[in-house]
Amino acid sequence: MHVIYPCCAGLDVHKKTVVACRMKAEGSKPSRREVKTFSTMTRQLLALSDWLSQWGCTRVINRVQKALEGANIKLSSVASDTLGVSGRAILKGLIQGQEDPAALAELAKGRLRNKKADLEQALTGFFRPHHRFLLSHLLAHLDFLETQLSQLSDQIAQHIEAMGVPPKDPQPPSGGSPKPAQSPTAASSKPAQASGLLPNQAMALWDTIPGVNQTVAEVMVAEMGVDMGRFPTHRHLASWVGLAPGNHESAGKRQSGRTTKGNPALRLALVQAAWAASRTKDTYLSALYRRLAARRGKKRALVAVAHSILTAAYHMACHTQPYQDPGSNYFDQRKKHDVVSRLSHRLEKLGYNVALTLQAA
Repeated sequence: MHVIYPCCAGLDVHKKTVVACRMKAEGSKPSRREVKTFSTMTRQLLALSDWLSQWGCTRVINRVQKALEGANIKLSSVASDTLGVSGRAILKGLIQGQEDPAALAELAKGRLRNKKADLEQALTGFFRPHHRFLLSHLLAHLDFLETQLSQLSDQIAQHIEAMGVPPKDPQPPSGGSPKPAQSPTAASSKPAQASGLLPNQAMALWDTIPGVNQTVAEVMVAEMGVDMGRFPTHRHLASWVGLAPGNHESAGKRQSGRTTKGNPALRLALVQAAWAASRTKDTYLSALYRRLAARRGKKRALVAVAHSILTAAYHMACHTQPYQDPGSNYFDQRKKHDVVSRLSHRLEKLGYNVALTLQAA
């Protein structure tokens, strides 16, 4: 069966509950399906939204895809992001009445221009006036939603900027004595971040981590704050968020290593950041994801990458330092001799004589 939408969801809405089903196709593997029941209360509806966004289930974007498929426009088969810069330009051309596939393909930008021949075939369809009308309304609604998100982001930025203004030193009351200064021993017992790291400064630091953008940094500030002194170590923070392995042991036997629930909002944001980091090039986090996904599966690999992001954020806040990437070859360099030996043995098994010489610096 041809997959039109790789990710979709269905809702059975009742007065008190909403039964949601989400499905996701992953290449040649069988599609995954999950069913979950939510209450119609506000908190449960927000949880439903988060649950659907975990798999990338949207509303308006899928409707755009449906309108294009109805006209046999296969833009999504060539462009990875239908609503990217090139996709938007092509969709606007369709709305404005352009029907020539070659002219529409010329609107592509960047690397997508290398696929102009495929674009011409994908854009050859039966785009009628009612498709044009429907697509124009869907894009207008999508622009409205993006404007609302932008306004909310601006409000969050203004509040964080206001939080970043250091308070004035309090004046002692008249007739009273000033508060004694804290002893150096007591001050040094707390991490460095407890003595002046501001929210906007923390966001600027965390934004240097691959996969972490402004939205994720805002969630991190809102959920865990910038004072890491409340967490004795990064392991305590990971356990509080819900990214640490579980410790279910009974009668000396470990029953389960599932992560705890923790903070669902922060956990979701970090896993989304991990997914973005796994697609970066020549970074430690992407190498970590590939290394673990091959042995442990994609889901566990994403949780491990999210744990690494959180650990890095903790130490960056403690020492007020930006992210320093160890590089994609970190694991190979750490056990260089083992890598050379393993690959040499593989070549010898294939019938080759291996003679290694060290390159000049």
